[in-house]
Amino acid sequence: MPEKIKSKNSSLKIYEINTLPWINELTRRYSKKIKLDNIPEEIFEEILYKFDAIWLMGVWERSPKSREIALNEPDLREGFNNVLPDLKDDDVVGSPYAVYYYHVDKYFGGFDALDKFREKLHEKDMNLILDFVPNHVAVDHLWTLEKSDVFLEGTKQDLENNPDMYFAVDDRVFAHGKDPYYPPWTDTVQINAFSNAAREKMVSTLNSIAQHCDGVRCDMAMLVTNEIFKKNWGEHVRKAPKKDFWEVIIPKVHEKYPEFLFIAEVYWDMEWKLMQQGFDFCYDKTLYDRLKSTNVDSIIGHLQADLSYQKKLLRFIENHDEERALKAFGKDKSMAAALISFTIPGAKLVYEGQMKGYETKIPVQLSRRPEEATKEELVRFYKKILDLSFEDESSWNLCEIKPVESEGDNSHEKIIAHQWENEKYITLISVNYSPFNNQAIVHPRNVPSNERELILRDVLSDSTIKRSPNEIKENGLTIGFGPWESTIFRIPKV
Repeated sequence: MPEKIKSKNSSLKIYEINTLPWINELTRRYSKKIKLDNIPEEIFEEILYKFDAIWLMGVWERSPKSREIALNEPDLREGFNNVLPDLKDDDVVGSPYAVYYYHVDKYFGGFDALDKFREKLHEKDMNLILDFVPNHVAVDHLWTLEKSDVFLEGTKQDLENNPDMYFAVDDRVFAHGKDPYYPPWTDTVQINAFSNAAREKMVSTLNSIAQHCDGVRCDMAMLVTNEIFKKNWGEHVRKAPKKDFWEVIIPKVHEKYPEFLFIAEVYWDMEWKLMQQGFDFCYDKTLYDRLKSTNVDSIIGHLQADLSYQKKLLRFIENHDEERALKAFGKDKSMAAALISFTIPGAKLVYEGQMKGYETKIPVQLSRRPEEATKEELVRFYKKILDLSFEDESSWNLCEIKPVESEGDNSHEKIIAHQWENEKYITLISVNYSPFNNQAIVHPRNVPSNERELILRDVLSDSTIKRSPNEIKENGLTIGFGPWESTIFRIPKV
């Protein structure tokens, strides 16, 4: 078994795979049907081995009704055609977030194949993460036939007044899943987060899932909190229960699976609240947005949050919901953003194709994606920063930045510098988060007194500088940067 996944809270590296297109590409590459139980060994050796956990996105059975809706929705079809000009109907599947049933799709080999894949990961000291969607299931899910209050129901009048919000199953009217700011997801039915029956159903579902993986990424996890669920549905729901949704669900699952990991996709400044309710990690969309906007002051401000909070954030510059990093940031800026997010406390998420520099965002309803050229410079860069490890570092801090010139030089304001430290050395990471040449004096903390001149090698460029610890301690390191350029120096302490 791999090391306990929850113990890696300041270094956990997660690799997200869009499972269906990935499996189809492997099938074409190897000219034989690939399922989860016969993934070629070289695939593990190529890249998967660099991660602590693999998130297989989209392994659950997909909804026929969701596929039908995707095929007939003009806006979705337009998006599909933009990605695949040669689109065929067979390329379109139901959304992985309109779950038809929490069984592994037979196309991937079912639970038996998944369990073998997980065993293989465990042999290589990796864990497996799967999806869980707490807010809704597919409109044609079997639960809609049960006589219970698992789902949020409406009236015939609701259906007449708002046919996009409600749908009928026999003589019952159900609400579609939604969030407060967007139209309903018409391929889903809204789970009643205030219902005891629904909460029991979620616990039993998660206990079943936990037999086959080491953790779940919970889609839009904040939607089922008392606060957001009430805001979302208002007078259509009764008074909120005393205990919040996750305060019930997570402890119940941990009774049987105490090491099971919970990751929240969460927005709207709800991260801290969900951490308090039991989540191990929460999406850090704030950092993503600030990195994208290039506001250095706001990035540094975010990194000044309490360390106990930062360690539970999941850092990313790309996932299946966002634009590809190369498209959203550009090559050089994406590398600087990746270096920042990879070298600060917290878990790290990398999306399949990110390291190769893919530029096309793939709708989750597609089983195929266009061929794209691999950008070898990015492959080399990501391999280098993935090899960086701070597991044995005892402390992390931001570093003081000063201008090189006393007057008129404010280029240091575009530099972000921080350090990891243990008893042997200080690792100093400095990033020019700007499209211009800049310079700064970086002052690392806790540099020991020593007159002996040292050769310091930049991990990224292999260039070297000569400095004594005393000189660094007294005067800092004066560093000149090209646009979006970074340096990583290790300063010995003994």
